[in-house]
Amino acid sequence: MFVTAYALAVQDGLSADGFRTAVAVGVAVLAGQLCVGWSNDAFDAERDRVAQRSDKPISAGLVDERVIQAGAGLAAAAAILLSWRLDHGAGLCHLIAVLSAIGYNAGLKGTVVSPLPYLVSFGLLPVIASLAVLAQAPPTSTIVAAALLGAGAHFANTVGDTEADAITGVRGLPQRIGPARSLTVMAVLIALAAGGLLIGVIGSDGIGTLRRLLSVVLLVAGVGLALAGAVGRVGILGGHAAFRLTLGSVALLVAGFLVAA
Repeated sequence: MFVTAYALAVQDGLSADGFRTAVAVGVAVLAGQLCVGWSNDAFDAERDRVAQRSDKPISAGLVDERVIQAGAGLAAAAAILLSWRLDHGAGLCHLIAVLSAIGYNAGLKGTVVSPLPYLVSFGLLPVIASLAVLAQAPPTSTIVAAALLGAGAHFANTVGDTEADAITGVRGLPQRIGPARSLTVMAVLIALAAGGLLIGVIGSDGIGTLRRLLSVVLLVAGVGLALAGAVGRVGILGGHAAFRLTLGSVALLVAGFLVAA
């Protein structure tokens, strides 16, 4: 959804061709996300059974593992075909982002470099949209901010899975430093991302005062929400509350960015 919105936002005028390109980018990314999500369920099937994860479809008995595997394969094929239709290197960047995420699912999640796939995949999202629509890469600050937001979400996401990860032996970087430090790292990463976006907003000459002010307010609110989660240690005892809080924070930052795009 972010990639499609960004692709629409960066256009000088909403032409028919531009709209079709934005939709094509969104559909390709959707196929990639389905592949990543289903492959995650397939790779984690045994671990989810051991941890008795009732929130996962395979371990909960809602769907057969082979169905998920087949779905992931079909989604991968669709992602490749749809990416092939994107111009100016956008399709290649999308496939790299998908492969990075699958690498995380396949084993990198249990290593000290577990944030790396998030940095790569999220950092490439604005690149994909900008290359497809404008045939040029976005500002470096935008790429860095997207990468930092992805890494921040990674640190928050693992907090709610602390108990299950301990049972199954998943030892990514967030698990190694613990839930409290993970929330602190999450807040710092989101604050840095907001700082990068804020620099771009303040330095932009193409937006009015009202849009600039609204963007700044949304960015600051996003940082405040992330800091509230870190200071209050939300999620350590409350399951996935930390991740939901981070999603809210990221949503505010993305909204602030799109307002000024």
